[in-house]
Amino acid sequence: MSSDTMDRVVVVGNGIAGLTAADTLREAGFDGELTIIGDEPHPAYSRPALSKALLLDGDDMSSHELPPTSHEATELLGVRATGLDLDHRLVTLDDGTALPYDGVVLATGSRARRLSDLPEELTLRGLDDALSLRSRLAGRPSVIVVGGGPLGMEIASGCLAAGCRVTLVSQGVPLTVQLGSYLADVFVKAALDMGLTIVETGSARLERHEGSARVVLDDGAVFEAETLLTAVGDVPNTEWLADTGLAAKGAIPVDSRGLVRPDVAAVGDLAAFPTPYGLRRVPLWSSAIEQAKVAARALVRGDDSSPLHFQPYFWTEQFGLSLKAVGYLPLEGEPSYLDGGPGGGPALMRWSRGDGTGVAAALSYRIPIPRLRRTSQAAS
Repeated sequence: MSSDTMDRVVVVGNGIAGLTAADTLREAGFDGELTIIGDEPHPAYSRPALSKALLLDGDDMSSHELPPTSHEATELLGVRATGLDLDHRLVTLDDGTALPYDGVVLATGSRARRLSDLPEELTLRGLDDALSLRSRLAGRPSVIVVGGGPLGMEIASGCLAAGCRVTLVSQGVPLTVQLGSYLADVFVKAALDMGLTIVETGSARLERHEGSARVVLDDGAVFEAETLLTAVGDVPNTEWLADTGLAAKGAIPVDSRGLVRPDVAAVGDLAAFPTPYGLRRVPLWSSAIEQAKVAARALVRGDDSSPLHFQPYFWTEQFGLSLKAVGYLPLEGEPSYLDGGPGGGPALMRWSRGDGTGVAAALSYRIPIPRLRRTSQAAS
C-alpha cells in the first residue's frame, strides 16, 4: 500500500510515539484523513519530565508541555480503543464508534506494573499521577518507594527534594540491572549522601494493616510510611488486541520498518523490534520517537522506506547527578575515561564490548537538590 491508495490513517495512542507518527505521516506526504485516539484527556506531553522537572520546578508547571502539533489531525481524547478488526480495517472505541482505516498505527504504550490492587499503592505513569504526587509532597509526608530502577530512583530524588523522609526498597543494589555496577555505585553513593535510606531485599509484597498499606520484605521486616509508591516496571497495553493474534508475550513483534503487515504499524513501548540482541522492547523516549518516524514512512512509502537503525539513548537526573548514555545498557566492568576521571567532577566515559560495539556516557554534577529537611533515619 502507498500514499496513493491510503486515504485514512488512524493513530491509536497520543503519547510521543503516536504524536511523532502523525507528524511524520504528514512529512512523508500523507495528505488524507488522519485521526488520533488518546485515552487521556490531555494533549500529548513529555512523560520523562513527570519524574524529573515537574516534581521539582516550584511554580513552573510547563516542563511537561510539548510544542504545538502540526499534523492537523482529528484528535479524539479521553476515549479508549477496545478492538481492532484486521479483515474489515476497523478500530472500535469504548463509546461504540468504529473508525475505518486504510492504515493504522498502534501506539497505546504501556502502564505501570503494580504489586497489589490496594488503593494506597501509588504509581507514576501519567500526568495526573505526577500532579497528584506533587500535591501530596507539599505536606512533606514520609515516603517509601519500592523499585530501584531509574524511575524509582528519580521519584525518590524528587521526594527528598520536597523535604520528605524517603526509604527506597530495592531488589538488590539500585540501578545495577539497568546500568551495571559501576554507574550504579556512583548513583547510590550520591543518593546516600543526600539522605536516602536504601533497603535491599530479594522480594517485597504489599499488604493492608490497620487501614493502611505497608511493605513486607522476604525476611519479614516491615516498613510503613504516609505515602507508598511503586516503580517496578511496565506492562504493554495490548489487551485490546487480544483477538487479533498480533501480540506475543505481551508485545507486538514488528519488522525492521516497524510494520506488522503493510497496513499496520506498531511503535513505542508495546513494540518489539529487531536489535543486535534479538527482538526487544526498548521502552525509552528516544526509542519511541525513532520507531515512529521509521514506521510512519513505511506506511506511506512501503518498501522504498529505510529500516530502523537505532542507537539507544538514555538520560536520567537524580540526586544532583545527570547521566546521558548512548548505546545498549547495562554495562560490565570499568570504563575508559575520555575526559575527567573517577572520584568526582564531570566525566566522559566509554565501555567497549568484545563484538566491537560500545557505550559512551557523560556524567555531570548539577547543583545539589535542596533539602528542606535532611534526615538519614533508618527504617525498621
